Amino acid sequence: MEIVFIIIFALFGMAIGSFLNVCIDRLPVGKSILNPPSECKSCHQRLSAKDLIPVFSYLSLRGRCRYCRAPVPQRLLWVELGSGLVFAFTYWHYGLTWDFIVTAFYGSLFIVILVIDLERGLILNKIVYPAAVIALIIDIFWAKAGIVNGVIGGAIGFAFLLIPVLVYPEGMGWGDVKMAALIGLVAGYPLVLVALLTGVMMGGVVAGTLLLLKIRKRKDAIPFGPFLSLSTILTLYWGQDILDWYLRLF
Repeated sequence: MEIVFIIIFALFGMAIGSFLNVCIDRLPVGKSILNPPSECKSCHQRLSAKDLIPVFSYLSLRGRCRYCRAPVPQRLLWVELGSGLVFAFTYWHYGLTWDFIVTAFYGSLFIVILVIDLERGLILNKIVYPAAVIALIIDIFWAKAGIVNGVIGGAIGFAFLLIPVLVYPEGMGWGDVKMAALIGLVAGYPLVLVALLTGVMMGGVVAGTLLLLKIRKRKDAIPFGPFLSLSTILTLYWGQDILDWYLRLF
């Protein structure tokens, strides 16, 4: 019976992923996420329900528009699959609990931030500010973080990246600073340190590898938001385990 619920939440997560794709497409350009209905970007044909079945429509149409056969961005598929994985794994990890609801919400939030920053190099205030307010409200009722630890975490996150921005503003943007504060509100203290340090290490390894392989030049900007987003999602699942392992080393 457990596998049935995992599959159900995977399918539900894919449907959420379809909505996340709408947010990713429209929020950076200031469009409503509710209207107008979805359409093909090439031929502007309004998409029907059979065109919008998460994952399955993309695969059945082989990644092309039903009407004009123009290629559909692969990102739509990966976001739907990623969101389905987040929901399925979160249910498996927590069961149908408050932790599941909160973690699945945060996972969806950081998928949106990750992809927008990866594609456009933007961390949007219109996402971060409302998310911070929601995180504060959740902290009041969610014992896993708590309002005190959440506020302390937010302050630590803000200060953690504020100094690098002030010292070397070309290397990092204010969006990263605001996002770090949001991560603190989400993860709380001390797990905010796990999320941020993990993100820094991941970013450093990837950036170093790209430079070593000459895929990127030193002057090329590499968005930091995707690494912070991924590290925060991982911290929501295993942050305490990572922290306990680190402390046992000493």
